[in-house]
This record gives sequence, C-alpha cells and structure tokens, in this order.
Amino acid sequence: MNETLADRRILLVIGGGIAAYKALDLIRRLRERGASVCPVLTQGAQEFVTPLAAAALAGERAHTDLFDRASEAEIGHIKLARQADAVVVAPATANLMARVAGGHAADLATTILLATTLPILIAPAMNVQMWAHPATRRNRATLEGDGVHIVGPNAGRMAEPETGPGRMAEPHEIADALERMLGVGADRPLAGRRVLVTSGPTHEPIDPVRYIANRSSGRQGHAIAQAAARAGASVTLISGPVAIPDPPGVAVIRVETAREMLEAVEAAMPADIAIFAAAVADWRPEQEAGAKKIKKDGTGPAPLALAENPDILATIARKTVGRPPLVVGFAAETDTVLDHARAKIARKGCDLIVANDVSAAGGVMGGLENTVHLIHRDGAVETWPRLSKDEVARRLVVYLAGMVAG
Repeated sequence: MNETLADRRILLVIGGGIAAYKALDLIRRLRERGASVCPVLTQGAQEFVTPLAAAALAGERAHTDLFDRASEAEIGHIKLARQADAVVVAPATANLMARVAGGHAADLATTILLATTLPILIAPAMNVQMWAHPATRRNRATLEGDGVHIVGPNAGRMAEPETGPGRMAEPHEIADALERMLGVGADRPLAGRRVLVTSGPTHEPIDPVRYIANRSSGRQGHAIAQAAARAGASVTLISGPVAIPDPPGVAVIRVETAREMLEAVEAAMPADIAIFAAAVADWRPEQEAGAKKIKKDGTGPAPLALAENPDILATIARKTVGRPPLVVGFAAETDTVLDHARAKIARKGCDLIVANDVSAAGGVMGGLENTVHLIHRDGAVETWPRLSKDEVARRLVVYLAGMVAG
C-alpha cells in the first residue's frame, strides 16, 4: 500500500447529488493512501448515501447537523473547520458551489467552508446545462479567485440521458489532485518537462456523411497523457475523434484529419518528449469531399482514388531543427509484430517504438488492456505482460522519464 497521505486528516464534505455514491469509494481510496477521513454530509447527500455508510468506511463518526447539541457545546463546526489538513467537497453540486461562492453559512457544510482556513479542493458534479450556465461559470471563477482548487468535471454520460461535461471526477483523480494540492505523493519525474501526445483515430472525409477511419478508441493515448500530467509534465494532447473524456490537467486540441493533426503537432512544438500514439489513417480520398453526399446511380460503386497522408511520426522524428529530444512511435500490428516494429523504427527515425498486436483475437483495439513491446534503435526489445492501458501508460511514463534523465 502506497500511503502517500499518511498522517493527513481530510474533512470530506459530501454534497447532495447522485455522484454522492462515488464519495464512499473516495473515502476508501483516501484511507488506502494513509489518510484519516472525517465525513460531513449535507441534507441532500443523505438522500443518496447514509451517514452510517460513510462512517463505516471512514472508521469514525459522520457529521450532519449544525445544531448538534453534543458537538456544538464545544463549537464543533469551528473545530471541524480547523482540525484537518484539507477540505474536499465531492460532489460539489451547482447549489453548493453557489452557496460557498456567496459566503453562505446555512448548514454545517457551508459553515465549515466559510470558517476554514484550510486548503479546499472541490469536485463539481451536475447536469451539462447547469455546468455551462453563466451563473455557474461566475461561481467557479469566484471560487478559484478565492484560492479554491477544482478537479473536473469530466465529460461523459449523466444519470439523465445526456452526455457532456458535468460528471464528477473519478475518486482516484480526486485523490491525485488532493496530493498535488498538498504537495505530497509519488515522485514527479517529468516536472518541468513539456510532453506532446497524439491519440485516437483520424477521420478522412469521403463526402459530408462518410469517412475513412479505424477502430482506435484513443484509450491508450489518453491514458499516457494523463499519466504524464500526473508525473508533473505540462502536457498537450492532440486527439482525433473519440468518445472518451478528456484527461484532467491536460491541454487538449481536437482534430479530425491526418493533415490537421500534423499541423496541430507542429504548432505545439517545442516539446521534450513527443509520443505518437494516434492511429493515423495512411490514406485519404484524393478528391476533396464536396458539400453533397455521393449518391448511388445504379451503375456500380463510385471510384475512390486515394492519396497518401503525411507521415506525422517521420516528419517530426527526422526534423533537423526543433526535434524533440525523445520521439516515441507506436506500431499497431496484426502479425510478425516485432519484425514490423524493427522495420518501422529504422524507417521513421524515432527513438523508441511501442509495438502491440491489434489482431481481432487480442481485443486491444477499443479494449481496456494491452500487451506491448518496447523496441529501441539498437534492436533491444523489452516485453511487458498484459496490463490495463492505465498501467501501461504509468509504466511507460516512468520509463521515458528515465530515458530523458539519463
């Protein structure tokens, strides 16, 4: 167990939204990192989780009432506001954010937040439209101006049938953000480094409704970008069209085509490490897509002449001026993986190839796990066991940090 928050006491304010159920997992994760957790539940939170559940996971009493006779005989809300190392609010609903931004003290949670001088981290969670509302944007700006730290929200499906930004950050992301706020936790081997990552597929339009693409989900590239940010790097993620949330703490540039991706990569230079994890389409329609859909005319398929897309990895790896000190490519292969990867590293001129088997039997494309081989210019190969893509990303970032350091 990595007790990065050992001897730290965290006051956890749980707001009244459906994401409150995640707060129970957050208690567990904080305790795994060595922290003690004191839960405070708003009245709304108790509609979703019980004080008993929070207390059982925290291993101590959960607080709910401002006018608790036993606690307030000793001005309990002031003690709670002072006797901790940090306050975390998760979930922070739109209503709770508004009340804290306005300096209200109508219940135990808002009274503590008004009385505390501790560092505060909030994890917003609300409907997409509520997060986008001008009032919420003003409240967020006020809170940030008051020194409150914010993690999330993420984009994704909501409890209601809507998709977009508003999902509360995952418990491990909140715990990571808390460590950063307190200046503790794992080493940050990429602190001060600039990292560029490409991710996802590219879409090459045939007409306004059809395109050439591939099955890349972007999960591995996005995981690498997030791992690099956790390692202290300033990260720019250039992403093709994907259906997964943006990693927190990362500058994201969205593109569609290979040519747009190359343009964005060149504009994002300089970088200390460039990691090309995107599955860029090798070909595009030679004829530029027009404004009208190509129609069937009964005479057979319309001819589709193809043109070769720019080679982004080779373009950057073979730069004579402004080349990143470490350029990493990916090789997604369906057969003779190592042979193809060795040929690719020689052809492209990069420093390292991360190769994997994306044949249908492996389930890597769009999946949650990966088995990778690291191939160096001198032909040396290191093979890792099958791991989650998050763990592959974490290990790869540590590996690359060692390469740039030594």
